[in-house]
Amino acid sequence: MKDLNAFFNPKTIAIIGASNNRGSVGYGVMHNLIGQGYEGAVYPINNKRQSIQGVKAYPSVSDTPDKIDLAIITIPALSVPAIVEECGQVGVKSLVIMSSGFKEAGKEGKKLYSDIHKAVKKYGINTLGPNCLGFLRPDIHLNASFSPQKVLKGNIAFISQSGALGTAIIDWAYGHNVGFSYFVSVGSMMDIDYPDLIDYFGNDPSTSSILIYMESISQARKFLSAARAFARTKPIIVLKSGRSSEGSKAALSHTGSLTGDDAVFDAAFKRAGIVRVGTIGELFDCAQTLSMQRKAKGNRLAVVTNAGGPGVIATDHLIARGGVLAKLSSETIKSLNEVMPPNWSKGNPVDILGDANEEIFRNAVELCLKDPGSDAVLVILTPQTMTDPAFIAQAVVELSKTSKKMILTAWMGESEVEAGRNILRNNKIPVYAIPENAVRSFLNMYQYSRNIEVLYETPLTIPQSFKPRTQDNKELLKKTIAEGRRTLTEFETYKLLENYEIPVTKNGLAKSADEAASMSSEIGFPVAMKISSPDIFHKTDVNGVRLNIRSPEKAREAYEDIIASAKEFKPQARIDGIIVQEMVSKRYEMLIGSKDDPIFGPVIVFGMGGVAVEVFKDINIGLPPLNMALAQRLIEETKIYRLLKGYRNMEGVDIKAIQFLLYKFAYLIMDFPEIKEIDMNPIAVDAKGSVVLDAKVVLDEDIGQKEVRPYSHLVISPYPMEYIREAKLNNGETVVLRPIRPEDEPLEAEMFTHFSQETQRFRFFTLIKDITHQLLIRYTQIDYDREIAIIAELTEEGRKKMAGVVRLIADAYNVTAEFAIVVADPWHNLGLGNMLTDYILEIARKRGIKKVYANTLTDNYIMAHIFKKRGFTFSYQEDTCYVELKL
Repeated sequence: MKDLNAFFNPKTIAIIGASNNRGSVGYGVMHNLIGQGYEGAVYPINNKRQSIQGVKAYPSVSDTPDKIDLAIITIPALSVPAIVEECGQVGVKSLVIMSSGFKEAGKEGKKLYSDIHKAVKKYGINTLGPNCLGFLRPDIHLNASFSPQKVLKGNIAFISQSGALGTAIIDWAYGHNVGFSYFVSVGSMMDIDYPDLIDYFGNDPSTSSILIYMESISQARKFLSAARAFARTKPIIVLKSGRSSEGSKAALSHTGSLTGDDAVFDAAFKRAGIVRVGTIGELFDCAQTLSMQRKAKGNRLAVVTNAGGPGVIATDHLIARGGVLAKLSSETIKSLNEVMPPNWSKGNPVDILGDANEEIFRNAVELCLKDPGSDAVLVILTPQTMTDPAFIAQAVVELSKTSKKMILTAWMGESEVEAGRNILRNNKIPVYAIPENAVRSFLNMYQYSRNIEVLYETPLTIPQSFKPRTQDNKELLKKTIAEGRRTLTEFETYKLLENYEIPVTKNGLAKSADEAASMSSEIGFPVAMKISSPDIFHKTDVNGVRLNIRSPEKAREAYEDIIASAKEFKPQARIDGIIVQEMVSKRYEMLIGSKDDPIFGPVIVFGMGGVAVEVFKDINIGLPPLNMALAQRLIEETKIYRLLKGYRNMEGVDIKAIQFLLYKFAYLIMDFPEIKEIDMNPIAVDAKGSVVLDAKVVLDEDIGQKEVRPYSHLVISPYPMEYIREAKLNNGETVVLRPIRPEDEPLEAEMFTHFSQETQRFRFFTLIKDITHQLLIRYTQIDYDREIAIIAELTEEGRKKMAGVVRLIADAYNVTAEFAIVVADPWHNLGLGNMLTDYILEIARKRGIKKVYANTLTDNYIMAHIFKKRGFTFSYQEDTCYVELKL
């Protein structure tokens, strides 16, 4: 397990390669650590010098008088493996390797990297780098880097994969009064990586938000798990460079060519609650806004300006990016009329004209802040002869002290407004050079709030039971791969979909002209007829499709024509027969598909379907698993959604049926990692339902030929169905023990109403007055990689009820886990507490958890008995007790 407390709180630091040579890395690191206020001991390591920068030097880390907590390596790459080995032997547990010349330096560099990695793993050393700038922690004056810039103390943790960009941001931040709780340059991420740092900063009370500059990512599941754990309470803003569509070039299906690598990053970040920005400027602006202002609750912006043009530009930018111009109330307009010049704009933007003085600015901003229709106020100032930018800035500062709303400012110009900008920055008011940047920052902050709200919306229960024929599909795919085929025939594809209750048109496989005639009569005219061959993927390439066949005679003719055409265009192709298929006409055509992304695994694509799919590219991308709420988001963020829900007196479609279709499709790709690409296009849809008209499946031969741990190909852990079981209470009543799911929020809310005050006190150590949505989503919407909650579900008088719940909340590495349990009062004394405890401990052992602990009140005698019976050890502190069980 990575415990980074010692890494970021070293009492003794060794600098291996410390130097007196100005301009060297060893000199810069040593200079930054001494005389800057850091209170720990610093030991320069240099076997050729008696002292470095006035401090006694030592030949090696084994010669220092104290045990070293953190060693910083600045020597050439060739010497690093031996030094890391030495550090491991003497018990150094934290390393920063600044040296470069490893993976980026060819075969020899990769060998050096491998040797270092082996030593790091062998000794369990927490290692940052190699090829990194180091890290800074301003609150203890620790600059373990070779960056010379001053850093202010603040509440933003900044993680950068680029050291050069990191130094630029540090320099910018100091000039804009933006401070950091930590700055970390991660380099090649041999050991310490994004997830480790997100976990640490997520739990750090001095950090309120996390900014990341990212070039690449290797452990996607670990990263998303960490981000999802903390994004709800701490904004995570990412600038991801390297936008590329290279991964889509080799795709065989529409889904593959529509889904570029960068679009998948967008979908993954959105699913984790991360806000993605597109430029360094946006990252700077977000840093400023996060460090200075509270988050906006909505996207309604009021604009106060002394120049009409910038106000209009701000409005255009706001609307284009999905914001809303706040509609000021009649009361606010009336009040503004009383204090504004006669020719003011009479609406939002509030144009107070070029000769506006400090009092007019103050009145306008104050009234806009008070208006219930605004979520934030942007104040724009352009320098005029009668305008004092500094005086007006001070007025805005005073107003910010009495308002809880976000205030942003754009003081346009340079030397004329610099004094005003400094006043705003020094008083934690974000100030921008142009209004577009202010609007963009406002909307990024709103997008964070919106992402979290959408992610944790309570999903509807699925509309009906879903019982897929998983074994039938396993046998189908196994047979296909055994035959050495990479694709399913269309007929096999329909079987694959039908086994997961995905509606397809009536169809059959005819192996003769007479069979085609009788089959088409049975299905009902008109029918479509298509070639079925494992060697022909795109049927139109061989003229292998006939439509609107309206009689048995025409069906016979079509059969012969298609077979002849296929043999002419592709003589060597194996032909299974001809698919005879019902022709369906519905108002709209959709696409649902999936492709296997090399980083994030299978992704789901939804959007407008049909022949023009690659022209319009109206698609949205999501990650499995899906619930009904996530499926709804996938649908409503496309342009075709406006048509699907009903438009201009045209009847809408059954949106819930499409949600359920996406839900079932997600399970199909989750259950079968062999599916590399799948394309259902078109899907005909109207108010009466949907049906798949055509589909293609491409398989991954490598995965199909080896054993794969269930769901290991996913980056988000799905619902763990393996933990569902039935049991009997002491009164003979049947209870289902199963993992909790987001749809259980209403059941959990009802269970709370059955808690006595004593039950509440024993579980929560206090009484809970309000059972809010925010409280309930914390308990029902969990990451199954990090947490497991087992509920006891009963059915009484035809209604499902939650009788109790037990949970384990594990650390990021599933080594230790906190235990909690509650049983609602009507089901006390039925053996449920013992049953739930035994089951969760069984699950803990299966997951490899080493230690389970809990805190309980000393007068909770029932839990004390349950813990003692199972071998927990007890440690008492006044009215609470800490218990622990090593598994």
